Amino acid sequence: MGTGSDMSLGALRRAGLILALLLWTAAVAAAGEFSGERAMHWIRAQTELGPRVPGTPGHRALQELILAHADSLGLRATVLRHVETSPLTGEEMPLAQIVVSAGPDGGDRLWFGAHYDTRAHADRDPERGARTEPIAGANDGASGTAVLLHLMELLAAAPPAVGVDLLFFDGEDQGRSGELRSYCLGSAWLAPRRQDFGNPLAGGDPIGLVLVDMVADLDPSIPMEGYSLRYAGNWTRAVFQRAAELGLDVFQPWEGRAVYDDHVPFLEAGVPSVDLIDFDYPDWHTRADDLDAVGPRGPGQVGTLLL
Repeated sequence: MGTGSDMSLGALRRAGLILALLLWTAAVAAAGEFSGERAMHWIRAQTELGPRVPGTPGHRALQELILAHADSLGLRATVLRHVETSPLTGEEMPLAQIVVSAGPDGGDRLWFGAHYDTRAHADRDPERGARTEPIAGANDGASGTAVLLHLMELLAAAPPAVGVDLLFFDGEDQGRSGELRSYCLGSAWLAPRRQDFGNPLAGGDPIGLVLVDMVADLDPSIPMEGYSLRYAGNWTRAVFQRAAELGLDVFQPWEGRAVYDDHVPFLEAGVPSVDLIDFDYPDWHTRADDLDAVGPRGPGQVGTLLL
């Protein structure tokens, strides 16, 4: 447990980090193109907050950063809070799904999503003694979130003709190994409640959802994820066709492995959903998922596709 002075210093550091990052916004947005290097800045910013496990200071600081960023850009942001039981500890776990909206209200919309929490246990680490430690999550958590944070800047600078909702999912990575339904707790909570009164997603389902997860591998390659292709084939092929038209060579037009991710609850709810994920990542769920294991090429191409 930290002292009062420790907590104040931590809060000041977080505030300084948020301010420094927000000062970049105007210059970057003016360029009008998605920058993989800018996405890397957002990855670094998240890892500097420490582990983003629900209920930790780093997790709360990242929520503050996302909301402060949206507010600085004049974008609408809504926080949907709920409490779940952690599959790893059995204790209550506070979760917050964040929805940031750009462009016009109503009409056709696009949903882009990423999870912002990081795993509490490095359960695949080669050192057995380290498998109860949290991970940095530079790729698994920070990379997709970084794409959305940079995309917010560009959507604010040039509002899209079609409404766009950015879904920051919480509680994706707190499950028990081998128990698929213990993962993706935030999206599983949100998908059936998307039309509830007061929910910013209410009013009709989107053209489709594009989920972004683990896209910053140093040698990125993103195939058509198995569940996406099986249950939303037309939407998945349309997204990959657009990538081909743009000459984005990290996207591969063949079926990859099926990955239980935040798109699955939305597929089950009837929302066309595609998961852009490079699951061939040797540092997954290890302490090596840090800044040395990630690069700008994948986020740059994924962000260009979304934009």
